[in-house]
Amino acid sequence: MVLMGTLLLAIALAPEGGTRTGFAPPAEAERAKAIGDTSALPTALRRAIEPGDDFSPIRRPKPGDWLAEHLEERETYDAYVERGFNKATGIRKVIYLQPIGEFPKGTSPPLDVLKAYTAAVFGLEVRILPVLDPAAQKLTRRKNPHTRKEQILTGDILEWLSRKIPKDAYCVLGITMIDLYPEPSWNFVFGQAMLTGRVGVFSFARYDPAFYGEKRGADWKKTLLKRSLKVLAHETAHMFGLGHCVYFECIENGSNHLGETDARLMHLCPVCLRKLQKSAGFDVAAQHRALEKFYKDRGFAEEAAFVAPRLKRIEKN
Repeated sequence: MVLMGTLLLAIALAPEGGTRTGFAPPAEAERAKAIGDTSALPTALRRAIEPGDDFSPIRRPKPGDWLAEHLEERETYDAYVERGFNKATGIRKVIYLQPIGEFPKGTSPPLDVLKAYTAAVFGLEVRILPVLDPAAQKLTRRKNPHTRKEQILTGDILEWLSRKIPKDAYCVLGITMIDLYPEPSWNFVFGQAMLTGRVGVFSFARYDPAFYGEKRGADWKKTLLKRSLKVLAHETAHMFGLGHCVYFECIENGSNHLGETDARLMHLCPVCLRKLQKSAGFDVAAQHRALEKFYKDRGFAEEAAFVAPRLKRIEKN
């Protein structure tokens, strides 16, 4: 892998086994400290990052869950600011989505929907680049020894994206329906992102039941889309310097298997929302309005019902 020495975050890494970490969920005082002092914040932002009853503390992991197998740093908002991050300023204000390989209509998440959701979450302009042909770019590929399906080496993609970042890009996200792997010894990886390199890549391939030879249920398209949107927001947030959340149930929680992905909340917790707002600079009320509209338009009733009362509190006179 060319990106030696660069911090990579991987979501849903696949190697089996591992050592239990002994992770204990943070107590209320630690969660409050992670959010930080909010007394000087604008009213709308302060209300947006008040947990209230909306966000539950992160659960104790079960064997096989992400936090049972992976040690994660407990980074507070203040530590995030002190560490530094890429801020969406100057001309670097565009999020680019780079499709890799084909997105067959009817069996892939629609690119226009992915674009709309990204814009709603991050409050920035989003553009879709022309499709990248992995064969034409000579990206390293292999047949997975277990599934016999094609995979692409993530390091090759990240290197290629790093050389092609547009001047006005905040970040570039490679998206694909082809399975991925990070190195020969790994079975697969859902995605990888560089915290400071402004590029990332992730695959939606394993979110389709047909990938595993399973029968597609009546709602399989909605399931595929929801899983894809979750990983899209999760991975893009890594571009803004956010690590995995260990404080609340949150879209930035790590995920070691599809059960965790499906159970993961489709929203940023107070800690992660404050970090992202600091980096992206969006208006929290406008962000919540955009998300509520998106969820209603796509028939995500549960998500719309979650956002609506929060928006009402944020905008309360």
